[in-house]
Amino acid sequence: MTIDKSLKRVGRLARARNVLKRGERIDRLQFEDRWLDGQSPLGLPKVRVLKTVTGKKKKKKAEEDDDK
Repeated sequence: MTIDKSLKRVGRLARARNVLKRGERIDRLQFEDRWLDGQSPLGLPKVRVLKTVTGKKKKKKAEEDDDK
């Protein structure tokens, strides 16, 4: 299966994913102490996915006006 061109980026996805893979969900559950050893990996509880927000870049012209 291939990745759509709109999702390709050098080394990572262009957009944040809203669904985690099973292994990622298990890792998150272990981090939150909600995972028991020997528990079935099927029927996992939901895990909240936090989306990172990147800050906006300042324009160079605005920075030059601030310096004057």
